[in-house]
Amino acid sequence: MTSFQDRAILAEHAIRSVLPATPLQRNVHLSEAFDADIWLKREDLSPVRSYKLRGAFNAMRKVLNAAPEQKQFVCASAGNHAQGVAYMSKHFAVKGTIFMPVTTPQQKIDKTRIFGGDHVDVRLVGDYFDDTLRAAQAYCAEMGGHFLSPFDDEDVIEGQASVVVEIESQLGKLPDRIILPVGGGGLSSGVRSYVGDRCALNFVEPMGGACLYEALKAGKPVDLENVDTFADGAAVGRIGAKTFARLKDVSLEDTLQISEDRLCITMLEMLNIEGIVLEPAGALALDALKDLRDEIRGQQVVCIASGGNFDFERLPEVKERAQRFAGLKKYFILRMPQRPGALKEFLGILGPDDDISRFEYLKKSARNFGSVLIGLETKKPESFDILLAKLEDAGFTYTDITDDEILAQFLI
Repeated sequence: MTSFQDRAILAEHAIRSVLPATPLQRNVHLSEAFDADIWLKREDLSPVRSYKLRGAFNAMRKVLNAAPEQKQFVCASAGNHAQGVAYMSKHFAVKGTIFMPVTTPQQKIDKTRIFGGDHVDVRLVGDYFDDTLRAAQAYCAEMGGHFLSPFDDEDVIEGQASVVVEIESQLGKLPDRIILPVGGGGLSSGVRSYVGDRCALNFVEPMGGACLYEALKAGKPVDLENVDTFADGAAVGRIGAKTFARLKDVSLEDTLQISEDRLCITMLEMLNIEGIVLEPAGALALDALKDLRDEIRGQQVVCIASGGNFDFERLPEVKERAQRFAGLKKYFILRMPQRPGALKEFLGILGPDDDISRFEYLKKSARNFGSVLIGLETKKPESFDILLAKLEDAGFTYTDITDDEILAQFLI
């Protein structure tokens, strides 16, 4: 029986019939910032702007080699996996039935249809992914299609490992370290199975979807109670059984959990400085450099930029979250005296770099005081310390609601 490494190499050779190797680019900005030799594996530059078509290609290729009569493939996905399956359905001239949640952004639905053309049937079912998944599996059982898991499939894992086969070929060796994102575990288990102990690996998850971390602590895959879907490409509620079997002896120290808000800073930096558009999950590996600064100094490091399917309608949200995490934007409920000149007095307290981004009276009928929702932006976090001290000296009372998730849902 051939080894996993041999099968991954064969998958990488086979996929050349569909797409060239994605670029591996040295990034001068990051290399200088972290005093290391930083390279980016640009999976965001694949035809579907993510690595997901690799696993879809390899799984469909092997199914069709074993059973040429199989002409229908089924999947459930709200994003990158759907686009990968659609692209490969057209390539192999088979039917792809793709179930997507009703809440899927129209841009992702349209892209899936474009990639698959007449070969795909997109079905919008369920408000939540679990409902969509059940519908896809029921349809698959009824119609005799082959269900393509986004990650928990040995052939998918093998296909995703083609990423690191390319890295080794492009560098002529493995780097000192590879940093990669983790969702359901397809990419991470494939890379680890190929690399073994030949180079250091760091596995990066969004804090609101740390299913590998929780599985490692429990010794088995577990369901997360809550999942923050902001980094939707990696926000998985339970790691796969097959993928965890390949990751179960990963050290907790080699995993990192990244704040979704801090991730936004990296997304904006890469867009503004490098002109690189990354989706939240695609920026995970790059953001992790901040936590690994001491470990990576002087090393050759490859960060896998796993995807660039970013809807620019989300850009205001990304900027908002980045500013709040950096301490450059805050929200307050301000108790405003209902007397002439009170507003002018408040405005006079603001510093030259302070800017009002939101101002809304919440209570207009109070005789002595009115409650005001106010959003403030500044250029340096320490400016807020100066401002708030001045407010207290002037007798204004306030409540900082920046990090109050419940109030923020209703007011911001």
